[in-house]
Amino acid sequence: MSGSLPPLVEPAQELTKEEVERYSRHLIIPDVGVDGQKRLKNAKVLVVGAGGLGSPALLYLAAAGVGTLGIVDFDVVDESNLQRQVIHGVSDVGKPKAVSAKESIAEINPLITVVLHQEHLNSTNALDIFRDYDLILDGTDNFATRYLVNDAAVLLGKPYVWGSIFRFEGQVSVFWEDAPNGQGLNYRDLYPEPPPPGMVPSCAEGGVLGVLCASIGSVMVTEAIKLLTGIGEPLLGRLMVYDALEMSYRTIKIRKDPETKPIEGLIDYEAFCGVVSDDAQSAAAGSTITPRELKDKFDRGEDFALVDVREPHEYEIVRIEGSVLIPKDRILSGEALAELPQDRQIVLHCKSGVRSAEALAALHKAGFKDAVHVGGGVLGWAREIDTSLPTY
Repeated sequence: MSGSLPPLVEPAQELTKEEVERYSRHLIIPDVGVDGQKRLKNAKVLVVGAGGLGSPALLYLAAAGVGTLGIVDFDVVDESNLQRQVIHGVSDVGKPKAVSAKESIAEINPLITVVLHQEHLNSTNALDIFRDYDLILDGTDNFATRYLVNDAAVLLGKPYVWGSIFRFEGQVSVFWEDAPNGQGLNYRDLYPEPPPPGMVPSCAEGGVLGVLCASIGSVMVTEAIKLLTGIGEPLLGRLMVYDALEMSYRTIKIRKDPETKPIEGLIDYEAFCGVVSDDAQSAAAGSTITPRELKDKFDRGEDFALVDVREPHEYEIVRIEGSVLIPKDRILSGEALAELPQDRQIVLHCKSGVRSAEALAALHKAGFKDAVHVGGGVLGWAREIDTSLPTY
């Protein structure tokens, strides 16, 4: 057990009459009280991502009275976000997520200072952005950013709360390499290396139950409040795993990995995690067509086989007319190779182009040298060619 830790933040000098009235339900909790609320008022917390986990986290951090909230996000609100990203509304579609989030926070608590970082977090700016904050909350959905957040936090000696969601499951932990109790851990102690490219689908590929964001986001904020005020026992050295279908919570002990190498600087995290494998990148070079080029092939009446490598449930949502469904895993295993025509060019596509590039590499190795894939996938087709189709 990690035990309690000293408060991260010194208390502010005072609470105003308005703040006393607003936060009265905190003030009457002995463990929080006036001192704890003053610490929250003086705290600066950075939330990386104003999406599924960032939405409830930002709303509840603001409601709790965290004095300064930073938001890192360069994306815009899309209609598909509204199923789970509750900080945004219908009128925000097309608006920068950071701006939309700031406006919602102002409705929840106008006493909060919100700092926007509307830029892509990378190795050149992460340290400068993180430096002024007491605590980081990482709710991102890709491994490259997770390792970046971890390494930047380690280099600056900052604690951070990490959360992850997928379909019906979520995970939360606290990482702090320089924890004063001497039990410091970082994300690489839990996951020393990223999974192989394409092995773990993102939420955009695999889906997520919208309300799961609230379940995991609220735990993340609870951990943040405990760290900032010095109450309770944080999830430092423990991984909380939540299964919504079983309605079960369990915690797993995390230990320092003696093989973990010291973090000496930030690296190229896209290359480290491999958005696509080297084989896929090599196969896609010179064998990628655009959605427009796919339409031209249809218009010319070319005889080719259009193969959709997504999963059956995705195929039910939206499909390109004339495509045949053969999921990527059946191609990678070799099981589906006999089903592919030998006398026609094969054109692969998926949702965005990542999975189809992996399948393309397998086809090239199997002798289908003229096979190509569609960069941008069915999303590109729906946005550029057939706008009557939904995006998901």
